[in-house]
Order: sequence, then C-alpha cells, then structure tokens
Amino acid sequence: MLVPSLRISVCILPIFLLCSEALAAGDDFRFELVSTDHRVGSAVVELRLTDLRTSIPVEGAIVFATRLDMEPDGMETMTSPVALLPAELPGHYRLASNLTMAGNWRLSIAAKVQGELETVTARIELEARP
Repeated sequence: MLVPSLRISVCILPIFLLCSEALAAGDDFRFELVSTDHRVGSAVVELRLTDLRTSIPVEGAIVFATRLDMEPDGMETMTSPVALLPAELPGHYRLASNLTMAGNWRLSIAAKVQGELETVTARIELEARP
C-alpha cells in the first residue's frame, strides 16, 4: 500500500512533466534582422521571429517595448522613436523609424508570444549609411 503523500506525488509527476515540456522559455525564440540596407533618414527595419525548437516563424507576437539608440557608438542617449508597421509575411515584424545620423544603432525589442509565459527580448545592431 502506498503512503498517501507518495500516492499524490506519483500522480502529479507525469502531469508536471507534460506541462513543463509544453511551455517554452524566452530563449527558445529569436528575433533576427531581415532588412540589411539601412540609410540615414526614414527607415524600415524588418525582423523575423522564429521558434528555435521547430524553425517555424512565429506570428501574432505582441510587441510591447521597442527602443532604438546609438549605444554601439557610445551614444546611448541618441535615440529615435519606433513605430510598429503591419506585417507583410508570417513571422515578420516591421518597424519604422528615422535614423538621424550615420553609424551603428541598437534596436531593443520585447514581445510576448501567445501561450508562453516568458518575454522574448532581443538587442540587435544595425548600421545606418549615408
């Protein structure tokens, strides 16, 4: 006969294992830069969000924080506003901004993938050319 506490543990363990496999961590997803030609002035930066476990693009993530600054060139206070644009391809996210000067820029982004607990974050560097 099983001890009552042991019986509960034996019943809960399989459920816990199934649930833990279903939930992904934030680092199971990656934002990657798709656009490569960024010029000074109005610019569209395109990113792809991929589930690294399946290599499938992730649609419908809720982007809730963005920041574009020149931290790679030592000017973190030099920022530019960012606006989210409609997606043209599944798993792609487009952001409009004004790259006010040539140099290296850092795009910081945070998003929630539906059904996942952790936030997906990325810091992506890009270069603005004259």
